[in-house]
Formats: sequence, C-alpha cells, structure tokens
Amino acid sequence: MVKKVGREMRISVLADLLFGLKICDGALEDRWFESKIAQELDRLDPILSHFFELQQGKVPESGYDGHGQTIVDQSDTLQTPTRPANRRGFEVAIICTLPFEADAVEALFNHYWDNNRPPYDKAPGNPNAYSTGAISCHNIVLTYIPAIGKVNRTIVTTNYQTNFPNIKLVVVVGICSIILINPKDNKIILNNIIISKDIIQYSFRREIPAQFIQKDTLPNLFDRHRTEMCALLALMTLKKPQARQKLEVKITSFINVLQGTLELATEYPSTTHNRLFKATYHHITYRMSYKEYSCSGELISHRHLKHDSPLPAIHFSLITSSNTVMKDSGTRDNIARKQGIVGFEMEGAVGVWDVLPCVVIKGVCDYADGHKMKAWQRYAAATAAACMKAFLEHLIPSSLVLVPYPRNESFVGRAAIMQELEQLPLNSITSQRRVSLFGLGGIGKTQIALEYAYRVKGNWPDVSIFWVHAANAQLFYQSYTSIAFECRIPDYDADDPKTDVLLLVKRWLESKDPGSWLMIIDDADYVLNFVGGAVADMFSLGKNTDCYLPECAHGLILVTTRDQEAALKLAKGTQSIEVSKMDNNDSDQLLRAALEASDLKSDELSELSSRLEYLPVALTQAASFIKENSITVSRYLESLDMNSQHLINLLSQGSETSPTDSEMTRAVIERWIRSFEHIRFQNAFAGELLSLMSFFDQQAIPIEFLVSYDEQQEESRGEMQLAEALDLLKACSGITEGRGYNLNVHPLVQLVTRKWLDRCETTGRFAGSALLAVSQAFPYGRYENWARCREYLLHVYAVLEYEGSLPRNEKLCRATLLHRTGAYLYHQGKWRDAERLQLEAIETRRVMLGEEDPDTLASMNNLASTYWDQGRWKEAEELEVRIADAHKATFGADHLETLVNMSNLATTYWGQGQWKEAEELQVQVMEARKVQLGADHLDTLTCMSNLASIYNSQGRRKEAEELAAQVMDARKANLGPDHPDTLNSMSNLAAIWEGQGRLDEAIDLMGQCVQLRQEVLGSNHPCTVSSLSVLHEWEAQYLNETSVLESTDAEPEPAIQDEEPTDAEPAIQDEELTDGAPEPAIRDEESTSNLAT
Repeated sequence: MVKKVGREMRISVLADLLFGLKICDGALEDRWFESKIAQELDRLDPILSHFFELQQGKVPESGYDGHGQTIVDQSDTLQTPTRPANRRGFEVAIICTLPFEADAVEALFNHYWDNNRPPYDKAPGNPNAYSTGAISCHNIVLTYIPAIGKVNRTIVTTNYQTNFPNIKLVVVVGICSIILINPKDNKIILNNIIISKDIIQYSFRREIPAQFIQKDTLPNLFDRHRTEMCALLALMTLKKPQARQKLEVKITSFINVLQGTLELATEYPSTTHNRLFKATYHHITYRMSYKEYSCSGELISHRHLKHDSPLPAIHFSLITSSNTVMKDSGTRDNIARKQGIVGFEMEGAVGVWDVLPCVVIKGVCDYADGHKMKAWQRYAAATAAACMKAFLEHLIPSSLVLVPYPRNESFVGRAAIMQELEQLPLNSITSQRRVSLFGLGGIGKTQIALEYAYRVKGNWPDVSIFWVHAANAQLFYQSYTSIAFECRIPDYDADDPKTDVLLLVKRWLESKDPGSWLMIIDDADYVLNFVGGAVADMFSLGKNTDCYLPECAHGLILVTTRDQEAALKLAKGTQSIEVSKMDNNDSDQLLRAALEASDLKSDELSELSSRLEYLPVALTQAASFIKENSITVSRYLESLDMNSQHLINLLSQGSETSPTDSEMTRAVIERWIRSFEHIRFQNAFAGELLSLMSFFDQQAIPIEFLVSYDEQQEESRGEMQLAEALDLLKACSGITEGRGYNLNVHPLVQLVTRKWLDRCETTGRFAGSALLAVSQAFPYGRYENWARCREYLLHVYAVLEYEGSLPRNEKLCRATLLHRTGAYLYHQGKWRDAERLQLEAIETRRVMLGEEDPDTLASMNNLASTYWDQGRWKEAEELEVRIADAHKATFGADHLETLVNMSNLATTYWGQGQWKEAEELQVQVMEARKVQLGADHLDTLTCMSNLASIYNSQGRRKEAEELAAQVMDARKANLGPDHPDTLNSMSNLAAIWEGQGRLDEAIDLMGQCVQLRQEVLGSNHPCTVSSLSVLHEWEAQYLNETSVLESTDAEPEPAIQDEEPTDAEPAIQDEELTDGAPEPAIRDEESTSNLAT
C-alpha cells in the first residue's frame, strides 16, 4: 500500500493511473484488477522517489520519463515526434566509428523507439545494425560503422540509404585529433569541439609514416536537398556569439547527464593530463595507441592550456579524414603548414560523404601525436555527443507537422470531398489557393480536415502542416505563437511584449524559408469578428484577422466554419465546399466501424442514422454508448423512444446564447441527454466532473483542476475513483485525452451540459467550484511561473465569464484570481489588460473588505505599478500616497508594510527625476530597516542598492560604488555567488564602473554576470537578455575607441526596486534596464486572514 502523499504527488499518480493504465471493466476478475493495480503502484515507486529527490534539490539537471530512463529538460525544444510507422519516417542519421562514441549518443536519446516495440525491419541483404529513437524534434537512426576502409564504408552507407530512403542528413559524431600550431587558430585544446561541413581526405602509406597521398576535397552535397540547406543555415547561425553561447550552455547540461551514467566513464581528466609535446619528441607510446605511458618529453607552453575548465568551446573548422590514426608529429606539422588544417579524424566521414550530405561533429582527444589517453577519448566522445544533441535542437526539420490531434483511424466516407481536396495544388505557380469547408456544427468538418492533413503528410512529406484554432482570438493568437516557437522564427522573442507575433508568422510563411505548407484554420465561425471589446484589449489585434492570413503561391489554406459568409470571404470566393449530412452508406460504414460487431442489421443502422439526423458527432457518441453498455442497437432505439420529449423541448427552445444554439439539432441534444442521464446514474461523480468541465475552456483541461474540486468536497473520493469516473466519460465520448495528461471536452457537450445545469438550477454551484479550482491552481505571475500561467490563462478567462451571483467566499476568490492574473499580464507587458483586471479586483475588495484592508491595498499597489509603467506618474503617485497613509494609520510609520510603500513611492520620485525626494525617502526606509531588521537583512540590502542607483543618477559615483560593492559582498556571503540577487548587484556595480570610465573592469564584471545568468536563469530570461545587450554595447564602445565618459542621460543606469515583506511575493529586485527605468514592487499573496480558499 502506498502512503498518502502530497497534492502534487496525487496529480502525478492519477495521471499515470488514468493515462498509463485503463481501469478494468467490471466483467474482469477482481484478482486480475488487483494485480494490475499492484504492478502499477510498484512501477510508480521509482517515480515517487524521483519526485521526492527533486523536491530536495538532488536532481537539478535531469528529468524522469516514467520508465527508468533519465532525460534532460526539453522546455525550449521543438515538439517530440511520434514513433514513425515505418523506415521512411527517418530523415536524420548519426554515424559513429567507435563503440563508446555510439554509447554516448544513444544515452542522449529522448525516446527509444526499439524499447517495448518490434524493431523496424531491414531491406533484404542489409548487414547493418541500427538503433532508433528521437532527439528533440527529430526521429534518429544511429549506426556504429567501424573504420573498415572507404570502399566498404561506402557500401555500408549505400545500404543505409536503401534501408532508410528518406535520410537527408548524416551527422558523423566522435573523436578527433587537433594541431595547435596552426597560426590561423591557436585556441583549440583538448575538451574542445570542432564542427565541420567540409572534409579533406588523406591516404597515408602505412610503410612510411611521414608520407601521404592527398586526395581531393570531398564534394559538398548541401545543395541537393532543403533539409541540408536548413542544416547549413543552422551552422551559420550557430557561429553568432549569442547562439554559440546558448549552444555551449546546452552542451554543458548534456555532458552532466552523460557523466551521471557511471558506465560511460566520461569524467573530465583536468589540465594535469593536457600536455602538448614538441614535435621532435618520440613518444614511448608510438605504435601503442590508446594506452597512457609516462611520457617525459619537453612540453610546449600555451596560454590556453592553463585554463582548467571542463566547459568545451566550439570551433568551426576544416577536418582531415585519413585512413589511419595520426601519431607522427612531423607529418602532423607538415600537413598543418601546407593546408591550414586543424583536425584529424579516421574515416568517420569518408565513404559516407560520397553518398549523403554530412555534418561532422568531433570532440578533441589528443594533439595528433603518439600521446593517446582513453580518459580524453571518452570525455571527447561525450562532448561530441552533447554538441550533436544541442545542434539537432537548433536544427529545424525540413517540414513540420503541427497538428494537435491524432489521426482518426475510424474515418470513413466523404469520398467526393476528399477527392476534391486531394486534387488541390499544394504549390501553385501563379497565386495562392484557398478552400473552405462549411456546414452545421457536428457535421464532421474538422474530421475531414484532419484526414486531409494526414493524407498530405503521407503523400507529400516535404510539405509543412500548421493547424490554427480560430474559435476565438485567444486561440488564434496562441496557435500563431506556437508556430513562431516551434519553427524558431527569426526575431521571435517570447519575452518581448512588443513582438507582433501575428504579423511575424504571416511574413515568415510568405517568405521562401518554410517551403511549401498547408494551413488549416479550424472552427473559424467568428474569425471575421475578432475585433472589438475585451478581445481587442487583451491581444491588441486592432485589425480584421483575415489580414494576418499569409498570401503566397507556395501555401494552401483550408478553412472550416459554420458560417457560409465567412467561408466565402476567407476563401476569397474561389472554392467553398458545403459539408452536408452523411448519406446512408457513409453513416452505415461509420457505425459498423465504431461498433465493431458482425451481427448488425442494416435497417436498424439506417433507422439510428435517421433518428440522429446523420450527424457524425451524434452517431459516434451513440456508438460509444452502445458499446459501453453492451446493448443492442434496437435496445438503444427503444431507449430513445422512452426519452422525455418535454425535457428535450425545454432544452431546445429559447435562451440561445450563441449561433451554436440555433444550429445544434434536436438529435445531438437527445443523444447527450441520454448519455448524461446514464453517466449520472452509473457514476454520480463522473456527472459532477462533466458539469465542472463545462465551465473551463474546451481544450487542455489540467487534471489538477479536477483534483482541486475533489479536495473541496467534504469527503474526497481519491485518485482511484477520480480515474474511474474519467474513464467512464472517455468511454462515452464525453471527453478525450489531450497532450501532457490534459483533457478535452467537445464544445457541443459543454453547451448541452450547461443547458442541463441551467434547468436544474445548479449552474452557480459548478461555476463557483470551477472558479475555486482555477484560482487555487493559478500561480502568481513570476518569471518561473510564466509557462504555467500561460497554460491556464484560457481557463481563467473562461471561469471569469460567469457573471451570476456568487457567495462571499467565491467573490473574494474571484478577486484573488483577478489580482494574480493581472500581475501575470503586467509581467508580460500587457499593462492595460492588467489595469482592467486590477480595477475589478480593487472594486470587489473595497466593497467586501474595505479600502484599508491589506488585500485591497495590495491590488491598489499593483494598479499603481501598471500606471508607473505606462508613464502615468501622477496617478501612480496618488495611489502610492494613499496606500502609504493607510498603512501608517493602521500599522504605524515604521511598520514593514508601510516601509514597502514608502520605498515604492521613492521609485516613483526617482522615475520623475525628483532625485532629492527619492534619496530622502529611500534613506528613511533604509535606516528604519537597519534598526528593525539589521544592516545585512535582504530588505535592507535592497534599500542600499536602490540608494546606490539614486547616487549614480546624481553623478555621485564614489558613494554609489561603495554602497553597490557593499551590497554585492553581503549578498555573496548570505545568498551565494550565483543567486539572482547577487547577479543584480554585479550588474549594478558594473554599470557604476562604466559611468566612472572604468570600462575594462565594467566589461569583465558584466561578462561574469552574463555567464552566470545564462547558467542560472537561462539565455532567454529578461535579465540575461538585458545584461547581454548592455555588454555588447560596451564591447562595441571599447572596440570603436569611443569616449568612455558618457553623459548621465545616456548611461545605462540600474533600476531601483523594493521587495515585499515575508508574507507577500518578493518584488522584482533592483534590476537594471538599458533605459535606466526602475520597476515598482508588485504584491503577490494577500494576508492569510482574507485569502479565499
């Protein structure tokens, strides 16, 4: 029996039970069920242990895939591909020469397609052995090919191409030797990495080591295919400093993963064993490769050999491929002087390059002399494998398929429509083609589009497919954001609120970069009416959405909509296809495929189709009901006859809230009334969950919401009953499984369920429960929570749409959700949206709690922050003065709450250029905190840092430096050298030094800050981007020999910032911005006495 664990654990266990183990049917034997549950809980034990280790900080770099495999975090990579159906689904191959090279590569697979599945077959007569898996967004086939000569390797590679005919790029991964004396590049040492797209082949005479026969440079095959051009483009962009830095950070994390596998023996040997001997020295290891002996010759001194760092550097250079291991120093130097060559490798790419385009990635393990070490070889193999994975994460596939749904294997009929679609040209010579599918809701438009997408994928693998949800502006915007992220569109910055994602994606699709593509715009019923109201405020579309649809000859757009007018306009009048009800033959095929029974009577199927008006969604749901309950079609028809017509009439008439109501037929309502009645009768908890989910957004409903609802009840049902209830809903086609253990609900199901709740007068109960669940799950909008906030945001909007009466506790809960969501939107730079939500939160709290309640004041503080960032100084100042006065009256002038607002008011004075007033107020706060908290307390240090920024603005550089240095030293001692607050202090001190004209010292300190921020926060964190931008400006200033004394207005001043007391969310620390603007403190949680639960 597993002990009861925390709430997060419950969600994880439930997810595995729900998605990894189907709750057995009641007809199965109880002993079998108990044994399966025991097996599942045994399987969960290592997962639970791993999560507990994560909570204790023991596993910072890796994750767990639930099957005993350690995997690295894939938070900023492309979507993980599915397992290919056959050998044609692989486009990237990896070739290694030595076994330990292949071991290192395979250890970095994200998924192993050969595990628990039959291996892919091979072409007849193919002797090669393959391992298949996935790295980032690429399906990978790995082969170990020993150095057996060019001719044999060419044969092996040809077999490779025959077995996997769609391979378009080969990455040769392994170890190599380097020459350090090359005058063009004297920075490469052991543990570094060489990436090459060109190879020079040398054939050495074995009997005379110092002589060789040079062969021609191998042909560059990158012009043959678009995938290879993508690879070449990736190589070129990786040469940029910022991209290379990000690549090196990823390489380091992947090396850490490999070093965690002891059997790979990839420890860093250190500089003690990094020795470069003079060429005249004859090693005692000559003819004894891969064994270390105590060589004692004269060494060459080189400054790069003194740096003992395991972090590998990347170099782009030419590599020589030879038919033997390079061990003669004289030959090495000869080749280097004549050819300018840096790296030597042994037949890794020879034979392969002749057949397939290649990228060579090699880790440096020796200096091409007789001094060989196994330790360097294994470490070099690890660095090469890590670089390979980082490179593949940077490489975008030749085509992307961003379709959110799996293929419907039961799709039948619609032959005429499918034939018409398949005749459309995907790449027109003259102009773009657009086509629309229009028809009633539930008629099958989305399923037709989905089937067409998968047929395009199978018949034209080079065509990219993009699925855009267009039910509302939020979904449309999120779909475009997903395209920008997944396709790594240039200039896309998720952290920059000024980025126009819609226009960026449109222009990228119109360019030649993505090649041919198909875009499916699904559910575009209101796509022409996205402008106006709250939608325009939230996303600032400002234009008709049609203007964001790309127009180019190499793209095809398919639209699904219920609105015939929208269909004509979006298709530009060229081609609109009406999707009518299925005919009797198609509906008969659909029911037979769904019921999977042999004794079905055609007349009964025909009658059922007629009763349900030949609507595919209704037929599918009816088939699910029949199968779930093991009844006959005739019995189901009898149950329809006995159904309450009065209730159906009530639900079918009046209170239409959207065009969906008028279009939804009695057949669909009738079907779902029967299903809902059955669900509530068989499992009341399942009925509650379906009622609850009708108030969330229809897509990606987290299980956490359902767990939260269960915990709100007087008696919690627990994980097993929750999983059983959800299995019943899935079996009845009420819900479907989404990605990431989320759930989806069909919009028709939501609508009928909401109508049922209206008639039963229980709408308010479940609307309030949904509000509580989302409010409990939605975190405060700090940077580390952005991904979770973004995931839950649509559900926030959905539960906030309910405007009915709520009890006091739920009204306060709604205010809390408004407060937190407003803070998230503030951090996203959407200040007007944040202002709107904070105003509503303030109004609710003022009525319910009073204006001087701490929760009301917290929302007022955040509203003042939105004014501050919009440059509305007077409004911000007025609010902050009111807040400070209220805190003084309630707590006193020296209370910590009061001091927070006084410090915020000082930032407003600072922002208005009132430096004297800002200084006086900040000094007052600092002295008070010194008395109450101590000079080394973090709050006191923040005041000191802010005061240093004020001094810097006033030109008092010496005083500013003394304070900033004191704060940095104290934070290093209290928090550690790599804590984000310490890094803020480093950045601030560097800015002060730059203002003093000490540009060299400023660049060095800011460079340290940038490196640490990349390691601690990541390359895309706003702090990292800001400090990197400042560093580049200073370096350019230094290189151009411009004056180091800038005027005060042009200096990049650090912002000043205060933080919240311990019972509230810490404010953004005194972060520097390129324009020198401070950021006011933002409140998080309210006082516990009034916090809604």
